[in-house]
Formats: sequence, C-alpha cells, structure tokens
Amino acid sequence: MTEKLYRVGTIVNTHGIKGELRIIPITDFPEDRFKSGAKLYLKNNDQVTEFTVESSRPHKSFILVKMKGYDNINDVEKFVKSELFADGEEVSGLNEGEFLYRQIIGLTVIDKDLGEVGKISEIMELGSNDVWVVKSPQYKEILLPYIDDVIKEVDLDNGVVKVEIPDGLID
Repeated sequence: MTEKLYRVGTIVNTHGIKGELRIIPITDFPEDRFKSGAKLYLKNNDQVTEFTVESSRPHKSFILVKMKGYDNINDVEKFVKSELFADGEEVSGLNEGEFLYRQIIGLTVIDKDLGEVGKISEIMELGSNDVWVVKSPQYKEILLPYIDDVIKEVDLDNGVVKVEIPDGLID
C-alpha cells in the first residue's frame, strides 16, 4: 500500500486549540487533496495512519486542516513535523504544459551545455513560480525556476527534462 502513496504536505505546527494542523502543501491540487472528506495518510516508521479531512482553509502560505475525530490540540501535537501522503488517484484534468508532481520528481535533467546534471528530487512552490530541486553529483543541489527561459522541454516518455541553466545558478 505505501508504494502508492504520494507526499502532499508537511505538518509544521498546530493552529489554535481545536485540533487544526498547519500544513505546507507539496501537491499539484491542494484544493482537492485537502478538501472535506479527502483521505490522507501519515507514515510513522512502518505504521500508516489514515485520516479523513473534516475541513480545511488557506491561511497565509499554509493550509489549516482539521481531521475528523481530532478535536483538541493535545490530540494532534504528536503529528507536528510529520509528512502527509495521499493515494495516487487523479483529481483534476491537466492543461497543456501542466504536470503532476509525481510525474516530474525523478526525471533526469539535461542542460544543453553541461549534459546530464542530476535528477529532480522535489518541487517547491514559491508564489510566482515553482522551483524544481535537482540533486546533482557534480553540483550538489541546483534550484531551477520553472520558467520558459530555464525549462525548455519536459519529455515524460523518456524521463528527461531539457534545460538551459543560466550563468550564476551553479557554483
């Protein structure tokens, strides 16, 4: 079962005293993943706990989520600093040039001048555009803004992202 789970957020704190959790979303569709009735999973060692979302609302750069059956801050404090997962169900249609996070993570990044530089390990949402984090043996970590000037082609069939890394982005 755990192979089919995808990380959708990190619980960073509690909010108030009524059991709400402050979550940084790491998902394509936060409005679907955290909607009332959605199933979420928390992995702790080899144990997987299933939750049902009672309610959620945006708050600054977070999403505040209340889980059914957890009505007090004391019930949820133990979940702080945990990762939340969802199953792999498709939630919304994608437009041209849109991708699911899980389609992008793990792709090989190839720069037109440098060749293969690494693999995408995560995606950060930073407001104006996403940033794709590339783990690279030669350059440690590379942060690529998801903009047309940098990301030239995403080839899901071949598992490759073609990029043009601007000067100064790599040490």
